[in-house]
Amino acid sequence: MKKLLFTVTVISAGMLSPVSSQTKYHSEALEEVAVLGESMAIGLSVTSGNRVFIAFPNYDGDDRYALTEVKSGELYPYPDEEWNVKKDDSGHFLRVQDLFVDKEDQLWVLDSQPASKGSIFGDSGAEKEGRFKLVKINTATNSVERVYLFDDLDKTVSGLNDVRVDTQRQLAYLSDPGQAAIVVLDLNTGKSRTVLKNTPFTLADDMVITYGDRRMEDKNGKPFSSNVNGIALAPDCSLFYFKPINKNELFSVETSFLADATLSDEALGKKVKKVGEAGITHGLIADAKGNIYLTASTDYSISFISPDGEKHTLVQDSRILWPDSLGIGSDGYLYFTCAQLQRLPQWNKGVDRTEYPYKVYRVKLP
Repeated sequence: MKKLLFTVTVISAGMLSPVSSQTKYHSEALEEVAVLGESMAIGLSVTSGNRVFIAFPNYDGDDRYALTEVKSGELYPYPDEEWNVKKDDSGHFLRVQDLFVDKEDQLWVLDSQPASKGSIFGDSGAEKEGRFKLVKINTATNSVERVYLFDDLDKTVSGLNDVRVDTQRQLAYLSDPGQAAIVVLDLNTGKSRTVLKNTPFTLADDMVITYGDRRMEDKNGKPFSSNVNGIALAPDCSLFYFKPINKNELFSVETSFLADATLSDEALGKKVKKVGEAGITHGLIADAKGNIYLTASTDYSISFISPDGEKHTLVQDSRILWPDSLGIGSDGYLYFTCAQLQRLPQWNKGVDRTEYPYKVYRVKLP
């Protein structure tokens, strides 16, 4: 394997970068894991042996690799360099959006190039039809075992965003903000079905995300809005959690109901429960204690809802800029990326407000 060529600095605890005098929030609990130059990282996941994988959607930076592993203080293309040669086919990554390590330490890679109208990056009008695949990688052998291509998905509107894998039922659950729905993929047959489409649980509310006096809007004044986006799966695969970014409520449904293809959307909707008030959030992850971790850009925080329904702040720091994907290590840390989506030119009248370099962080679990 060749070493990743863009500049990367891996930083140990106790070597945090200096904090700006304009910093509003600061926490000594926040630790830098990697500094990524001008390359935006979104997807992140961690194995039981604390192997950390990071994905780059290739919207900026050096546009070189889509999926990497942090190893011996360096970033390497994963599972090899050939998969990271950008080609629009089933044997190469085009645009990796999300990662998930399942209970068996298999790495699932969601390669998602949405149709423009299904993209959370804004409707450019350029992509009329999306291209999607889910790649299963055996982390013990570092080899690709299967590729799913979603042949039955409506690619003109879909915008697959996050993925979680239920090893007990051999199902993958994916958020699709483009369709305002959950996609359930049968890992044995490769067939998918769409559930809870355009329901109160999956549709965004009419909420404008603001940062101080700045509204998150495109050049035409259209506010950013995302339907169902962040999702999480309980470690025992019993419960599935989900919510739109632009919605306060966090919802859950038992996976036994999601797996029941005989249930209509109306019947399935009656099985959905409100977990609690979460606010505007991005990524989600659940731990073995029943805590649901939530990332939020509006107050620079990672919080969690405990099993009693109460919301708690885990860490708040002005360096936490659009925290996105999360991974939990056996080392007792929560790892996460900061995508800085709200600072991209398309949401700032063409001005790039990104605070370079991009960074990956971790924080001790409660």
